[in-house]
Amino acid sequence: MEKKDRKFKGTVVSDKMQKTIVVRVDSFKMHPQLKKRYRVSKKYKVHDEKSQYKMGEIVEFVECRPLSKNKRWRVVYK
Repeated sequence: MEKKDRKFKGTVVSDKMQKTIVVRVDSFKMHPQLKKRYRVSKKYKVHDEKSQYKMGEIVEFVECRPLSKNKRWRVVYK
């Protein structure tokens, strides 16, 4: 069975921690009854080894092994 890597793209909302950034990922859902789209966002703590990303930048990140209690994602460097 082939494992698919989970990959997301989002906006950095916090870079105050060492080697960690908080990234907000926005998506759209459809209301079941009203058939109207609405925005849903979720925040992820992402490992940034080089601490090169700052607030407002768009980053791509993938799933990895647990690095801490809440951190299970790492940045894909370009």
